Amino acid sequence: MQDCVFCKIVAGEIPSTKVYEDKEVLAFLDIHPKAPGHSLLIPKTHYRWFYEMPDELSDHVFRATKRLARELKENHGADLVQVSIVGKDVPHVHFHLLPRTFATAPEF
Repeated sequence: MQDCVFCKIVAGEIPSTKVYEDKEVLAFLDIHPKAPGHSLLIPKTHYRWFYEMPDELSDHVFRATKRLARELKENHGADLVQVSIVGKDVPHVHFHLLPRTFATAPEF
């Protein structure tokens, strides 16, 4: 999608601090982090909503999210990694991964 900021990041038109990349997904640090290590993971192919992705891609995205969550937890000494799936603020599926400690994790 031409006007999608995340598609421009995937294309290399906008710089980002990459934390993970493979053939299907890209993860990079959030420019307005809510916690140290706050990362966004996106499919490289444009989909607005996660339920629009083909099953094979969503399976891969979720596996990559799990992998990155484990790395963020270890690298940031976190007790957990909060994950949320978003698509409203930027119309491209994206997963927020926020390393948290029990002291800083919001109550659900």
